[in-house]
Amino acid sequence: MELNNSKQERPSWEEYFIEMTQVVAKRSTCLRRKVGALLVKDKRVLATGYNGVPSGLEHCQEVGCLREQKEVPSGERHELCRGLHAEQNAIIQAALHGISIEGAILYCTHQPCILCTKMIINAGIDQIIFKGGYPDSLALEMIEEAGIELQNYS
Repeated sequence: MELNNSKQERPSWEEYFIEMTQVVAKRSTCLRRKVGALLVKDKRVLATGYNGVPSGLEHCQEVGCLREQKEVPSGERHELCRGLHAEQNAIIQAALHGISIEGAILYCTHQPCILCTKMIINAGIDQIIFKGGYPDSLALEMIEEAGIELQNYS
């Protein structure tokens, strides 16, 4: 057997964690948008989350999407959804397992919405690195006001 001695370039830490968010998003049960999130501290994954309904409840794939039925645009009327956002699920998972996320970095497939942004601020997350945009200008304003570093990884 011949070993391949060609140099393969290792991904940067940011690239590595962003790619992981995309794998986590594959577990999503949302019919509209698949989102994945990681909470990372000292280059270690503390918790992951993807968007979907609370544990034990029927998935939107089985009962339909209320937001689609009511033609609710993206970024509006978050209360009309059975699911939790990926960022919320990552924060909840850390809490359930007693893991401090203060000072962590949130890696996410998409920019957080206003609901998640408020949780991120109060959880003490220092930085957000995301790949895709999301139509929520209030979230951007509050992230800036809170002094959280925001980076669009593209």
